[in-house]
Amino acid sequence: MSASPPIPAPLSPSPLAERGNSYAGDAWLTARGAISLARPVVVGILNVTPDSFSDGGQFLDPQAALKHAAALIEEGADLLDVGAESTRPGRPEPVFASEEWRRLEPVLTGLVKRFPSVPVSVDTVKSDVARRALDAGAWIINDVSGLRLDPEIAAVCAAQGAGLVLMHSRGTVSDMATYDHASYDDVMANVTREMAEAVRVAEGRGVARNRIVVDPGLGFAKRPEHNVEVLRRLDTIGALGLPIMVGPSRKRFLGQITGRDIGDRDSATAAACVAAWFGGARLFRVHAVRVVRDALQVAHAVRPA
Repeated sequence: MSASPPIPAPLSPSPLAERGNSYAGDAWLTARGAISLARPVVVGILNVTPDSFSDGGQFLDPQAALKHAAALIEEGADLLDVGAESTRPGRPEPVFASEEWRRLEPVLTGLVKRFPSVPVSVDTVKSDVARRALDAGAWIINDVSGLRLDPEIAAVCAAQGAGLVLMHSRGTVSDMATYDHASYDDVMANVTREMAEAVRVAEGRGVARNRIVVDPGLGFAKRPEHNVEVLRRLDTIGALGLPIMVGPSRKRFLGQITGRDIGDRDSATAAACVAAWFGGARLFRVHAVRVVRDALQVAHAVRPA
């Protein structure tokens, strides 16, 4: 009778490789270090917005945001993703770069000062904001438009050796989270093709492949059945040969599956993250870090990376 493999130890903070350009094995290179992808990376969401769909207004005050960041880290977040512009459906007014940076600057500065070893990603679709964020100490830029709205973000990331998340979406910031553009011949074939184009644009502007992560954009220009299909066939995107991040947290499709309201979808979020881990995802962007981290610990024990 063959011996069972040992159970992996509890997830510890994500080890960072040496800074610089040397590739650290199964890792994602960023502006300030390489992040190991050998086990699940839990990305804590920090919205400094007045109108995000789940927690709008709760952390708009910089001190409240920094307090919440500390709580996310205490719960086990490996990385913090900070955003100052909501993609909530129906948001009436655009957020100009100056206002976005006004919200971001004190929070980002505080994070870098208080938690210098914690990787920070900034969620923006504007190259000017991306440049300022990287200058202020961000490690990564998370572009939910996949370079469609401002391709110059890629050149900004390339110049500073930053990590770059390319998320699949369609439309503008104000309607990309609606069903207005949710028309597909084959959702996985279409999403993979459009993401491959985003990667081509990034590489064409100087971003190295080992600095790119792709995100299929759960909840963005996708109906509930599309989101389920993305999770079911996530390995299709794996054919791009790049690390995958998913962001199912509290999304509408989970509510339609479970019947739960926004504030009661964390268990469903954890289940979606486990499904994504088995499909090949390595990074998981969520609001409730602890419950997702525990679920992914079990998933990692069952099937290591």
